Amino acid sequence: MQARPHPLSQNRSCGVLLHPSSLPGRCGSGDLGPQAYAFVDWLKQAGQRWWQMLPVQPQGPGFSPYSSISAFAGNPLLISLDLLADQGWIEKGALPDLRSGRGRRVQWPAVETLRTDLLRTAFENFRNQDGLHSPAYLKFCKKQKAWLPDYQLFCALREQKLGPDWGRWPEPFRRRDAETLKQARRELAECLDYHGFLQFQFHNQWRALRKYAGTSPAVGLIGDLPIFVTYDSVDVWAHPDLFRLQESLHPEVVTGVPPDAFSDTGQLWGHPHYRWSQHEANGFRWWMRRFRHLFRSFDLLRVDHFIGFYHAWEVKAEAETAEQGQWVRAPGEALFQRLRSKLGNAALIAEDLGAMTPEIHAFRDRLGFPGMRVLQWAFGPNARYDQPHRHPPNSVVYTGTHDNDTLQGWFSQLGEEDRQRALDYSHGDPQSIHWDVIRLAYASPARTAIVPMQDFLGLDSKARMNTPGTGEKNWQWRMYRRELNSDLAQRIRALAETFERLPTP
Repeated sequence: MQARPHPLSQNRSCGVLLHPSSLPGRCGSGDLGPQAYAFVDWLKQAGQRWWQMLPVQPQGPGFSPYSSISAFAGNPLLISLDLLADQGWIEKGALPDLRSGRGRRVQWPAVETLRTDLLRTAFENFRNQDGLHSPAYLKFCKKQKAWLPDYQLFCALREQKLGPDWGRWPEPFRRRDAETLKQARRELAECLDYHGFLQFQFHNQWRALRKYAGTSPAVGLIGDLPIFVTYDSVDVWAHPDLFRLQESLHPEVVTGVPPDAFSDTGQLWGHPHYRWSQHEANGFRWWMRRFRHLFRSFDLLRVDHFIGFYHAWEVKAEAETAEQGQWVRAPGEALFQRLRSKLGNAALIAEDLGAMTPEIHAFRDRLGFPGMRVLQWAFGPNARYDQPHRHPPNSVVYTGTHDNDTLQGWFSQLGEEDRQRALDYSHGDPQSIHWDVIRLAYASPARTAIVPMQDFLGLDSKARMNTPGTGEKNWQWRMYRRELNSDLAQRIRALAETFERLPTP
């Protein structure tokens, strides 16, 4: 199949990094409802071409979007209760109003309880009105048959019968004994239907939002694909042959990165490594399904930890830190050649941060994917690679990522020499350093510039989304509705116009 030009290969453009859960709204966390549409309108007003998000799969431990139980399912907590009420599946009077007095942080346990209760009410009404036999629902289930039945059963077994951590389930369930699972499907039919309903609603709401964003001037959606999947996921349970597991079905080796700027002991992610020989033997079938599925939802994908497609850091499963491990090669080139032959689409951004080598640079460049530059790393004594004037056109410049502090928080913690380098380079003012660094991003030769919403708002460290290596108080930041205002949009649009980043017709 003929590969289409990369969406970032032509015009200069800009965008905003904001996860939907960080949107304002009345139900305790952001979702795919009215405030998502309002944000799209604001992006267009601000001259933005891209809305970049974190993964939109179900959140995992600590409500992290990077530790999902499924690489294919949508996050039920992003389903808009307002839109369900508009369809009549929930009484409008039953919707809460948590817009005031809750501050900037999502209280996830309470939000999950609130939303789940109302989603179950919506399901009951949907089922009672025979929605499970509607042509639209049946068509959706048929189209998603490659992953949805396993996902439904996995969720039902966790919730109704066996609890989390499938590695501890009784042997017939762990080994997926056919008769045992058949019986479970009969016993848990209602719960299976409930999870099918949730995915149906997520799919419909997502499709409508993407269609709205695509109206001229179009705002493209950038998704995030974590390279690895968590062990306690339906993907590993349903496809154990694709992962490096022991005979006991527990991981043999797990993922991480060696000590780096984020952690002195490295980062031990704990995901099982792929059994790449099996993926190669079947033509990377699971990967092709995964890419195809995500490209139906997004215009671009940021591939998290792209380095792992060249080589990955593997650590013995029993290790307590990621310090003692080794780099092991991966067949990324063959995988992406297969992707081009099957889908003709290479609309990827390579998250190439970390231990890059000339070999990995060459690997990325052979594939033609734009890499990333982070301006918070541009002002140290050995930061030549990240200095804005050195950015190659085929790259995406960020003021920071979801793993970084905000610009204001970063600047406040810089040492005196690095702080002065940043001020000298940007001709900046300590009081407006966020705007000075944003201006550097927009002026960069990099064709695409992405700025987290927190940086446009000039917020301090309390607004950072994630602190790597910590398990608490992450993924909670939210914005206020009043912050999506015309004055901010016009200021951003003026920058986009100055540096030729406005969307082209």
